[in-house]
Amino acid sequence: MKCSHISFSFKFFVVFIILFGNITPQVFAQLPKETAIQKTQRLQWWTDARFGMFIHWGLYSLPARHEWVRNFERITNEEYQKYFDIFNPDLYNPREWAKMCKQAGMKYAIITTKHHEGFCLFDSKYTDYKSTNTPYGKDIVKEWVDAFRAEGLKIGFYYSLIDWHHPDFTIDKNHPLRQNSDSAYVRVNKGRDMAKYRTYLKNQVRELLSNYGEISILWLDFSYPGKNGKGHDDWDSENLLKMVRQLQPNIIVNNRLDLENVEGGDDFVTPEQFKVANWPEKDGKKLAWETCQTFSGSWGYNRDENTWKNTSQLLELLIETVSKGGNLLLNVGPTGRGAFDIRAQDRLNAMGEWMKFNSRSIYGCTQAPSGFLAPANTLLTYNPTLNRLYIHLLTYPLERLVLKGMADKIKYVQFLHDASEVKFAKPHWSGFTDSEKGDLVLELPVIKPAVEIPVLEVFLK
Repeated sequence: MKCSHISFSFKFFVVFIILFGNITPQVFAQLPKETAIQKTQRLQWWTDARFGMFIHWGLYSLPARHEWVRNFERITNEEYQKYFDIFNPDLYNPREWAKMCKQAGMKYAIITTKHHEGFCLFDSKYTDYKSTNTPYGKDIVKEWVDAFRAEGLKIGFYYSLIDWHHPDFTIDKNHPLRQNSDSAYVRVNKGRDMAKYRTYLKNQVRELLSNYGEISILWLDFSYPGKNGKGHDDWDSENLLKMVRQLQPNIIVNNRLDLENVEGGDDFVTPEQFKVANWPEKDGKKLAWETCQTFSGSWGYNRDENTWKNTSQLLELLIETVSKGGNLLLNVGPTGRGAFDIRAQDRLNAMGEWMKFNSRSIYGCTQAPSGFLAPANTLLTYNPTLNRLYIHLLTYPLERLVLKGMADKIKYVQFLHDASEVKFAKPHWSGFTDSEKGDLVLELPVIKPAVEIPVLEVFLK
C-alpha cells in the first residue's frame, strides 16, 4: 500500500507541474536503454566501414558561394526566392553519384534532406518549399535513396534543426535576419511560435524515417545554446530522439541535439573540419567518432574556392582518422545542375584507385595496440580480426625501415598493393645505426612503388 501511495503521489506531482509549473512534458521523455556491448554491436557495420560520403546540396548551389550564403549576405526569403523559382538540376543522375561513391571506397552516404535554408529535397506534405514544387518537379531524396541502395551503400539522412525559411522559426544569432539588441529580437519575433516549428520539425523527421525504408544514420544539425541561441529545449530533443529510436531502432544518431549529458542522447561525436590529436574520450572512455571534412572550405558548391586538398592530403586524413579509431565523412557539394564538381571527381577517382589496392588497411581497422610504435613519417592502423598491422609510408624511406621493439612480434611482411614480400632481419651491431637489440629492420626497394602512399602489411605472431 505504501508503494502504491508513493506512485500515486508522484503521478499527481508530475501532472501538477505540467499543468501549473514551467516544466513541459518533454522533461520526462525516456530514451531506450542498452548495454555498452549492445551499442558496440549496433554500430559495428559503421566502425568497420570507416569511410563515407557527405552530400550538401540545396538552393545554395545556384549562388555557388557557400551554403551559408543566406546568412553571410543577410538575404531575405523574398530575395532568396529566385533560386527556388529556377532550380532545375537537369544533369542530376544519382546512379552516377552512387557509382562514384562506391568506386572511391566509401561504404555509406548521407545527404542533406534539408539544410539551414529550409529547402527540402524530399516531398514533404508539411511544406510547399520543396523540390517537387520547383521546375525540377521530383522527389530528389527518393531518387537518391533508390540509386545508392542499389549499389549496396548504407543510407543516411542529414536534417537541419535550423530553418531560416519557416515563419515560426524564431530569429536568433545565426539567422540571416539576426538583430543587435534584445528589444529588437522581441520585435522581429512577434507572432513566431517555436512550438509550431517543433511540431513541423518532428513531422518532417517522421516522414523521412517512415517513407524511405531502412535509414542507417541520422545527422541532426545543430544546437547552439545560450543567449539568442537554441538548444535541446527548443528542439524538444529528448522526445525527438525517442521518436527516432521508435521509428528506426537500429539507426545511428550524431551528437548535435544538445544531449551530451543525457544517457543515450547520441551515438557518436562529430569533430568538424579538424584532425583530432587523440581518440576522443569522455570520463576515461573512448567514444565512437566521425570527423566530417570538405575537399575545400565549403560544404555546398562554391565555384570560386581554390583551397582544395590534394589526393595525398586526403588519403593521409583518412588514414590518420582510422589510426585514432574514427570514421571519415568526406563531403561533396554538387553543382546547381546536379553534377559533381570536376575537382571532386578527380579526388574521388584518385582515392578510389588507392583504396582498390589498400582498403584492407582501412576497413575493419582501428588504432594499433599501445605496444606498437610508429616509425617516423608513418601512420599505423590495425585489424584485430586478422591480427595484422598496417604501416602507411607517408614519406618513403631510403632502403630500410626500423621497427622498434618488434623483433619477436612479426612473422611476415609484404607490400599491401601487390602482396610482394618485404624481407626483414634483426639489426647487426654497429655504432652508427639507429637500431638496437629487439628491433627489426625492413629491407625496402630503393624505388618507391607506384602508389600514392605505400602500405606495409605486417602479419603478427
